This record gives sequence, C-alpha cells and structure tokens, in this order.
Amino acid sequence: MAETEPTTNGGSAGGGIGAILAAGDRDFLVRNSGEQVKISSIEASPVALYFSASWCPPCRRFTPKLIELYKELASQGKSFEVVFVSGDQDEEAFNSYFGKMPWLAVPFSDSEGREGLDGRFKVSGIPHLVILDAKTGEVYTEDGVEFVSEYGVEAYPFTPERINELKEQEKAEKDNQTIQSVLGTSTRNYLISNKGDKVPISELEGKYVGLCFVVGGYGPVDEFTAVLAKIYEKLKEAGEKFEVVAVSLDSDESSFNESFAKMPWLAIPQGDKMCEKLVRYFELRSLPTLVLIGTDGKTLNTNVADIIEEHGFEAWEGFPFSSEKLEILAEKAKAKAASQTLESLLISGDLDFVIGKDGTKVPVSELVGKTVLLYFSAKWCGPCRAFLPTLVMEYNKIKAKHSDFEIVFISSDRDQSSFDEFFSEMPWLALPLEDDRKAFLKKTFRIRGIPSLVAIGPTGQTVSRDAKAHLRIHGADAFPFTEERLEELQKELDEKAKGWPEKLKHSLHEEHELVLLRRGTYGCDGCEEMGSTWSYRCDECDFDLHPKCALAEEKKGEEEDGKAAEEAPAGYVCEGDVCRKA
Repeated sequence: MAETEPTTNGGSAGGGIGAILAAGDRDFLVRNSGEQVKISSIEASPVALYFSASWCPPCRRFTPKLIELYKELASQGKSFEVVFVSGDQDEEAFNSYFGKMPWLAVPFSDSEGREGLDGRFKVSGIPHLVILDAKTGEVYTEDGVEFVSEYGVEAYPFTPERINELKEQEKAEKDNQTIQSVLGTSTRNYLISNKGDKVPISELEGKYVGLCFVVGGYGPVDEFTAVLAKIYEKLKEAGEKFEVVAVSLDSDESSFNESFAKMPWLAIPQGDKMCEKLVRYFELRSLPTLVLIGTDGKTLNTNVADIIEEHGFEAWEGFPFSSEKLEILAEKAKAKAASQTLESLLISGDLDFVIGKDGTKVPVSELVGKTVLLYFSAKWCGPCRAFLPTLVMEYNKIKAKHSDFEIVFISSDRDQSSFDEFFSEMPWLALPLEDDRKAFLKKTFRIRGIPSLVAIGPTGQTVSRDAKAHLRIHGADAFPFTEERLEELQKELDEKAKGWPEKLKHSLHEEHELVLLRRGTYGCDGCEEMGSTWSYRCDECDFDLHPKCALAEEKKGEEEDGKAAEEAPAGYVCEGDVCRKA
C-alpha cells in the first residue's frame, strides 16, 4: 500500500484531482463500456472517490442511493463526478458491479493505483466516500456515505459550510416543530391508510401522535406493534385523542404492504424520503422505537417503546406517559415484581415442567428454593457457541459446591435438530423448543440479544438480569449473583489491589506505561474477556488489561528471564495468544 501524507476534512489531498488519480503511466479512468476517459478532461467539481466492493452488503445497499443522487444532480445540471475505487477480488466481480454504475472508475488492472488511494485516504472500512474539490484537491469530507444517506441532494456541494447550514436548518426546524413539519413535505400534505386512503396531516393537529418506526418481518418490531395495536384500540375506545403513524424502513414496497396491512393506523408512504430524514431527526438508535408528539406538535418523548415493552398492554393506563402517570405504572410494576415466584415464571396451565437430556419431564416444583439461571441462547448464534464452554465450566464448579443451583436453557433455535445438537452439550435442563412460555419469558426480561443469563433467587425474585457479565468477570465466585455477593467480591478485589504496582510496562502495549485505575465494566485487550472494578489502563490509547493479565506477564518475565524469545515469521505480529498477519 502506497505511503503518502494523510488527509483531513477540509485539508488538501496534495494537488488537484489529476495528481490524486494518476498513477505511473496511467493518465485515464474508464467507463463501464470500456471507454477510456482522460483524467485531465474531468471538469466536474466536486469529485467523489467511492471505495466499494460487490462482496460487501453495506456497499450494495448504499450504491443505489449514490446512483440516485448522481442522476438527480445531473438532471439539475449540477457539476459532480464519482470515481469508483474497487475492492473486488477478481475482474469478473468488478465488471458485474461496475456495470450498474453511471460514473468512472480506476481500472481494475491498476491494483497499485487502487491500493495507493486506499492508503492515501486511510480507508479502513467500506463503503467509504471521499468528496473533494477537483481543482485544489481540498477534501470536503470523508463522511460522504453518511451525508448522502442522511441529506441526499440537499447536501450538495458537500462542503463543510453546506453541512453546517443543513444542521442549523434542522435545529431551527426542531425549535419551531409542528406536526406538519414532522410528517409533511413541500409536495405531500397527507398520510395513507392501509386501505389506500389519503388522510390530510391537518387531521392530526391537536392530537397525541406516536411515530412508530417499523421494519416488516423483524421479530421485535412485529411483537411490539401487536401490543401497540391493542393499546391503540383501547385508547380509541377511551376517547383519547391519539394517533399512530408508521415510519417504514423497509427497502421494498411488498414487505411494507404486508406488515402495514396488519396495522390499524396511518403511515408515511413507503419510499418517501421523509422516512430517512426522521431517522436522523430523532436520532434513531434501536428498534422498536415509538416517538411521542404532543398536542402542540412538540416532541414529548423520543421513545416510549421501552415503557410499553416493560408494562405490556397495561401501559395504556400510563398514557400520555407524563411523570405522574409513569409513577403509577412504576408502583404497579414494583408490586408485580414483589409477587414474582419461580412458579409464576415457569408454570403456565399444564406446562409445569422443564426437560432433561432424554426428554424426561422435571417438575418446576423441584427447582423451587434454588438459584436458577435462565439461559437464552441458540446454536446459530456465534457468541452463544463461544460462551457455552465457559458457562459449562463455571456451572460444574458451582454445582460441585452448591446443590441448590440450576440452569434452564431457553432456545431461540429454528428447528428441533439444532436444538437437540446444542442442548446435548449442556449438563442442565431446558424448556422444550416449541413452548409457549418462551415468548412470555423473553418479554418479561426484555431479551434483546443472546446469549443472556437472568438469575432468579431462591425466593423466586429476580436477582440479576445480567448474570452473564458477573460470570465472565468473577466466574463461579459470582454465585448466587446477588448484590450482596457482588459487593463482597468488590471488597476482596479492593484489598488485593493494595498489593499491586501502581504502574507497569507490558509487551502488548509498549508505547506507554499502564496505570492501575478503578474502572466500570470494560473489555480486556489481552484475553478479550470482560473486566470490572480494576484495570491497568492507558487513557491515551484506550487500552485496558485485566490485572491478572498484566501481572501474569511480570511473573512470567521473572521466571523466563534470560531466555531468548523466538521471533515471529516475517509478515506476522504476535499479540497475546494470537499471531496475525501484519
């Protein structure tokens, strides 16, 4: 990879576009027709360098957006050019991908030129879009993907001044927000029903409006909208002035139509650019999300989905989710949690058992009085497979000392054979694969990702919703996962820390000394496991080591002092227990 001076936003890339794109004897770019275009003939400015590849899914999703922007700017007579810098691994893939693009490209045969541009702009991930002034080489932005996705043609000419202007406009829009400015555009003043009717946005004025961001076929959203639909109907019956508007993130109309057909409320038309704008406007971070707009058109809450997920259908009693109403819901939830038992979690009608390895039914009553971990996991999940050996090891350690302990596997596998194969590696119990209790437990504990471990104490009360973190940090010593036990471990660790050196050097981070600091939860850059409370850290480099990892090397160094270290082969760098290509 070519070594050149790095560029920064607003800085110079070192000469105009000709100096940047020319390489060796090559003074041309190519079109997908095979035509060669002299670099010196490019008059358009700005020019975007598009680092992309056909094998990259995010690239394939972004390319149509860039094509749409390119054609729209051309139709408006605005000066703009794109140069494709391919990361494809063979010419056939390059030709197939480039064949869909209306712009220029660095020839695939010029691998040195492509690698040189990668190095010049320090491309570490794709898609990556660098936009610069063709005459001076000044880099307007290296965040072109973000700006094209968020602002589209409005971002043109992509200068820092234009982006700042757009951000100021958005700020002004928020300060003067109305329901019309949130939902409408200069060419559309209506929403649609799932019957195809156009409903004027003006009919929503004076109402509470929930903006529900949806993706068809996405389980958590489908489950949430099913509950929201019941709340919606209940609030309508109660005479509340409430409406919901679906904001679709679906990429195709058929998927949107299929999911929208089940919704009793309105929607912004699928594919409307306002949907993408609202993602940015409300800084969407997760799904499901329900933004609540007040009767005056101002935002009351950027996400009440968490409240609805926590309280279920009963959340309707907290509408419109004011602090007073939320206090009432919180008191009800507290009372419900206080009455929780293991039976209330694991028994539903005739389903009063869990199963062992051979399918033997084990009555839930045999687990009452024990500490029980609910293990949400699946064979198809890589992190679950990686975590399982650790969990089995710590389970066996705990069971050797405490008979009042058990784990129940709650599978998200998609077929019986996968369930059976994964469960065969586990020495504990499980719920059957096709079991109605699984959905209830996932909803109760708001399981958003796997693997997850929820600890239920001997009284049936929840003692930890993140027992996985405690196990990874403390191992079997974390049992019984109560706050009192974790405080004991904290005190023991604090006592040990008094004997540790305040600073040390380590081969994994030779640039600076590592300083012993009290920390929250962190990831160890040595063993790549979770850590907590104490770390040997370099703030400047955001580097952490478990004390056991940092101090183990000191001990090893003393034992092996004087021994010659074997060097890694050329082209490799060895860090910890892994040797990687440099």
